[in-house]
Amino acid sequence: MTKLYDDGVKILAVAPMMDWTDRHCRYFHRQLSGDSLLYTEMVVADAAIHGVRERLLGFDASEHPVALQLGGSDPAKLAEAARIGEGFGYDEINLNVGCPSDRVQSGTFGACLMKTPELVAECVAAMKGAVTIPVTVKCRIGVDHQDPEPALDALADQVFVAGTDALWVHARKAWLEGLSPKENREIPPLDYDRVYRLKARYPNRFIGINGGIQTLAEARAHLAHVDGVMLGRAAYHTPAILAGADALLRDEVAEAFDFAALIDTMADYADRHIASGGRLGHVTRHMVGLFHGLAGARRYRQILSTDANKPGAGSEVLRSAFAAVELIRDSEAA
Repeated sequence: MTKLYDDGVKILAVAPMMDWTDRHCRYFHRQLSGDSLLYTEMVVADAAIHGVRERLLGFDASEHPVALQLGGSDPAKLAEAARIGEGFGYDEINLNVGCPSDRVQSGTFGACLMKTPELVAECVAAMKGAVTIPVTVKCRIGVDHQDPEPALDALADQVFVAGTDALWVHARKAWLEGLSPKENREIPPLDYDRVYRLKARYPNRFIGINGGIQTLAEARAHLAHVDGVMLGRAAYHTPAILAGADALLRDEVAEAFDFAALIDTMADYADRHIASGGRLGHVTRHMVGLFHGLAGARRYRQILSTDANKPGAGSEVLRSAFAAVELIRDSEAA
């Protein structure tokens, strides 16, 4: 793949999402799109330094390009965690400056860092000094009662001087009090134009956009204004959207996707995971929405949601669920 953040290279990414974008999810998404940039769940710097690293940071080689998102506000700790991440083989280190959860705020990182752009810049500079791979930042357009115009400019000014290779912007404010993390993803209004203005201010820097993007057609429209598009819940709940991502990035017409081959690959992957002591549900929970909107999707979901979590469940459950989709679709086509 072309080096990340080369001049003129457009990127489509799957956002870092807590409890969702684990290694099994990323492996699944990689089978749908070979070119999309994948992100880990956020890993707190202290956990990367002191935790069980293989469990927290391990990934399959097929996931490349894959980025490690870190949470923290201590430049020295973030530098050490970034160094560890590079050692594991990640293609990028990303700093979380957007998560609004109480747990993140209590650690003085995430979206509350929008209030201290100088500290964010110190963290970026420390990480840049520790690794040779790209260091990026994912932020909001502001928090609480900040005016998004000066707030986002202030953060961008600081982190670009510090050397960040890209700025990914969730085009919503974060409200640190009064809204839950889920509400923070839905209630604050989207302001894509604010991100476009930032790109106009920094025409030679990589600016990516995130927030509420539901379709590849919407992604294509955004790419006329910015350098990258990050899909979140749409990629997770309707993962088949990723089957057309590579064609979008190459400006080609998407070919019919081979879902049967995908199921074979995921069944083999699930078998390996089970053989290593895991459970089928660890893998299939990320696949429930695969056939969303298609004939047979309901029966497919029912099988995965019930049978995949039974003791001793094996990959035959996944194959059975897919067979139900095929049978229903074939009967409706007859």
